[in-house]
Amino acid sequence: MRKTVGQGAAEATERAARSPSELDLQRVAHVAVTSEAPSHPVECAFDSHGGPGGTQWVASGPGPQTITLAFDSPQGVQAVAIEVEETSGTRTQELELSLSSDGGAHFDVVRRQEFNFSPNGATFERERWEVDRQNVTHVRLRIRPDKGGGAARARVTTFAIEARTAARGGA
Repeated sequence: MRKTVGQGAAEATERAARSPSELDLQRVAHVAVTSEAPSHPVECAFDSHGGPGGTQWVASGPGPQTITLAFDSPQGVQAVAIEVEETSGTRTQELELSLSSDGGAHFDVVRRQEFNFSPNGATFERERWEVDRQNVTHVRLRIRPDKGGGAARARVTTFAIEARTAARGGA
């Protein structure tokens, strides 16, 4: 996967797809992220180490963050899978998923969802959002890490894109 952090330079990384329908983002996309903690780079959201206790991308500091995938060529997108784990604090994180079919000039919000986390309660959230769109050029995930205004940092354990298959109308 090629990436840009903030206004930084792109760099290459490796990633293997988890299922036959999942896009191999290493080969078909560039990722741009507003920030990343050095020990928790954005690649962790795209590796095969998901689930509770899995690797995760963590922002370098508090505040809203954005992860944007730019495809090399338009893709048919069936679904987006998201996993988030928070074991150390109580907070409400809001995620907003948007898609673009015009090279990133305009984005349509397709899903907005909140996750409530508490160390003594819910610490892990897994979602699979059906989107079923053709000709997607960009996928954007905006993260508001703490709607309560705390100093929590955004984090994502898994961010995966499932391709539309020929049986569903082609990609």
